[in-house]
Amino acid sequence: MNKQAAPLRYVTLEHLLADVRDCRACEAVLPHGPRPVLQAGKEARVLIVGQAPGSKVHASGIPFDDASGRKLRSWLGVEPADFYDPAQFAIIPMGYCYPGRGAGGDMPPRKECAELWLDQLLLQLPDIALTILIGLHAQKHFLGRERKPSLTETVRAWREYRPAYFPLPHPSPRNTPWFQQNPWFENELVPVLRARVAATRRAQHACGQAGPRPVE
Repeated sequence: MNKQAAPLRYVTLEHLLADVRDCRACEAVLPHGPRPVLQAGKEARVLIVGQAPGSKVHASGIPFDDASGRKLRSWLGVEPADFYDPAQFAIIPMGYCYPGRGAGGDMPPRKECAELWLDQLLLQLPDIALTILIGLHAQKHFLGRERKPSLTETVRAWREYRPAYFPLPHPSPRNTPWFQQNPWFENELVPVLRARVAATRRAQHACGQAGPRPVE
């Protein structure tokens, strides 16, 4: 595979996003071809890091344009118009293209995306006050050794990662049994997450998009 090498720095986020969306590093191994899906604005205060687009998102090119997205927006307490405003929410998964199906569901995100682009994208998002880590792959990357042995344990320890991070399970309907077995998640974590997102958005509105980060 011919892996593309990205420049070390970009002058603008727009130029960087254009190159990310044009990336063809994994073209030879993507069963449905490359279609990087992500969203980011320089003023964004909330970063959502998921796994990789599913088939519906691959078809539409819109992040979380599926049942998982509806569930996630419910957790966050936001409407689609705000969720899809890149000045409010950056949505950068660990893998930007649909990796295809495996024996037990979708394949894991390709590692090349984070290796080529993630650090550069984060450099272009200086005002992020809250990073929401959805699923095992995002938690492994961002939490490192602070991550617990399992996703459930990591999410249950959510208080340890505040104020910078909120670890979440994937909002997929396939995880309904997990939600049923762990009612504390929606009873305890979700209300705090929703309040934190609301506070971050209020602070951004009050201070202006170039204002200081909210303090918790």
